[in-house]
Amino acid sequence: MYQLNVNGRDVQVDADADTPLLWVLRDELGLTGTKFGCGMAQCGACTVHLDGTATRCCVLPVESVVGSKIETIESISANGPHILQRLWIEHQVPQCGYCQSGMIMAATALLAENPKPTEDDIDTAMTNICRCGTYPRVKAAILAAASEASK
Repeated sequence: MYQLNVNGRDVQVDADADTPLLWVLRDELGLTGTKFGCGMAQCGACTVHLDGTATRCCVLPVESVVGSKIETIESISANGPHILQRLWIEHQVPQCGYCQSGMIMAATALLAENPKPTEDDIDTAMTNICRCGTYPRVKAAILAAASEASK
C-alpha cells in the first residue's frame, strides 16, 4: 500500500512496488488523461509533473514517487481550460490528439520554469513526439501563451 499525493489529494493505492506510475494513475485512480505511448519513456505521451518537473511516468516505479507531488493533465483544468489548452485549440495543434496531454504537461512545466521562452528554448524543452508533426503549431501556442501571460 502506497500513499501518494496526486493532483493535491492524498490517496492510497495498492500496487506492486515496481508498477509504473502510469498504470497506477490510469488503472487504480481512473485518471486516464495521461496516455501510454511507447512504454520506454521516449515519446512523452505519459508526461506528468513530479514536484513541478515534466516527467515521463510509463517506466517510473510507484515506490519511487512516494512523498512527491504528482500532477496530471486533469489538475491543470480544474477551474476551466488552462491558457495552453485554449491556445492549443486556437492554433489548431491537435490532430489525432494522442500526444496532446503529454505535450501540454511538458509545455506547462516549461512555462513555469521559463515564462518567456525563446524558440530555441521551446525546441530544447519540447522533446515529446507528435506523429502528426504539429511541432510548428505547438511552438506557436507556447509563444502565444508566454506573450499573453506577460501582459
